[in-house]
Amino acid sequence: MNTSEILNVPEATKVAEDHWTEVIKPHTSLLDLRLGEIWRYRDLVIMFVRRDFVASYKQTVLGPVWFFIQPLLTTITYVLIFGRIAKLSTEGMPMLVFYLSGITVWNYFADTLNKTATVFRDNAAMFGKVYFPRLTVPVSIIISSLVRFGIQLALFLGVWIYYLAKGSAIHPNWPLILLTPVLVVIMGLLSLGLGMIISALTTKYRDLIMLLTFGVQLLMYATPVIYPVSSLPPQYKWIILANPMSAIIETFRYAFLGSGSFSWLNLGYSLVVTIILVMIGTIVFNRVEKSFTDTV
Repeated sequence: MNTSEILNVPEATKVAEDHWTEVIKPHTSLLDLRLGEIWRYRDLVIMFVRRDFVASYKQTVLGPVWFFIQPLLTTITYVLIFGRIAKLSTEGMPMLVFYLSGITVWNYFADTLNKTATVFRDNAAMFGKVYFPRLTVPVSIIISSLVRFGIQLALFLGVWIYYLAKGSAIHPNWPLILLTPVLVVIMGLLSLGLGMIISALTTKYRDLIMLLTFGVQLLMYATPVIYPVSSLPPQYKWIILANPMSAIIETFRYAFLGSGSFSWLNLGYSLVVTIILVMIGTIVFNRVEKSFTDTV
């Protein structure tokens, strides 16, 4: 081998490296979501979304009809227990549309959080066999839950239009209705941030999985799903408003029903908390995904 051939070796190596389709680097930033990599794996995300959507109601008699039945049965139960028996205030709103508005929003958050929080446990076998961006799974959960939310939102809009045409005491705030996509994005990111934190912790502390469902149910009662914030004693309002989901549900109700209250400050607080949780969740998720196979 002559001198010119030796000098050309690094250049040839560099050319060969340029043709690799995937480069796995040992060091990554903790705040790096690798969104570009997720975009390259968008077909995989779509496949996961289809899997989640089909697997939920596979081998069921009614199939996707459950998307309508579940919120309706829950709403009717709330009407009977909290409306008729407990006689909780709905600020003069029809009980059916009042409870359905809260349930529609809460279901998207709770469903996304529950599924994101068990990502490592549910996909441990797949994660241990092949490489792909781990964040594609939580992202696919957000999207598949968004499909369910869209169906349940259509149900809510049907009931809402019925009461609106009937002349009930509903006063929509049309400009605020345009904020609905923003509320959905905040909810999705909030559940993603919380879910990533919990999923990372459950790799070492399995007890959190047992507490998750129970904790989400308790959190619902700390959110104005079945009652308006205005009905609470002043000394307890700050506790409920400290929950970032409270401002989202109150804004949604105020936009569509004219019920409740709306505050840019409270909504801004929810956004700030969401951003902080997403940042923390990203750091924790990126740290755990590199070594979770040793503990799961």
